Amino acid sequence: MIKKALFPSLILLTLAAMVIWQCFFAEKVNYYIISVAILIISMLPFFISFEKRKSTSREITLISSLIALAVVSRAAFYLIPQVKPIAAVVIASAVCLGAERGYIVGAFSAFISNFIFSQGIWTPFQMTALGLVGFFAGLIFRKDSFNRFTLALYGFLSATFLYGLIVDISTILVSLGDNLTISGILSIYAAGMPFNLVFGAATAVFLFFFGEGFIKKINRIDIKYNILKE
Repeated sequence: MIKKALFPSLILLTLAAMVIWQCFFAEKVNYYIISVAILIISMLPFFISFEKRKSTSREITLISSLIALAVVSRAAFYLIPQVKPIAAVVIASAVCLGAERGYIVGAFSAFISNFIFSQGIWTPFQMTALGLVGFFAGLIFRKDSFNRFTLALYGFLSATFLYGLIVDISTILVSLGDNLTISGILSIYAAGMPFNLVFGAATAVFLFFFGEGFIKKINRIDIKYNILKE
């Protein structure tokens, strides 16, 4: 147990030391380092918890399949900006699998799909944002406590504001760098809001028309093969 805890503990301490050094001792603060370090720290508990839990091959297969489906859903709409079903797939998966697995599906979907859409400073922000969209969906909804209207409403709000506001931080860092000002930050958020609204509306539409059916399919697979055993 000590050996298993040693590596993640070293990562956590190293990242925390980087943040403290940048905030209090560096001559020039690098907000890229601080942001990425904080995002990785926020993701570690989910990955460590998932790693420690005894998972069956069927559970891993189901999670991997849902991640692959989320990636494909984003790639299939490659030519239509912001109109992507990826958040809808993550939300539906989280409703069936729970908050922790929902975070895993969201984070890995963003990471893997960026091998198609390109990796960059925005990747950890997208991983965290999409992971949190799945996490809160798993907390709010249960397998039988939803309908297409509540799913669509959550999809719109989470994709527009939770996902959009977190991911836009990467744009702020790229555009403003060390020259962070309130007016500059607000202008970037204002410029990004139309794109966030389109993404939120697309997520709501996909959930409204296909969310219930998709969730029933996942639940049927879970019951048939007794995957989650919960």
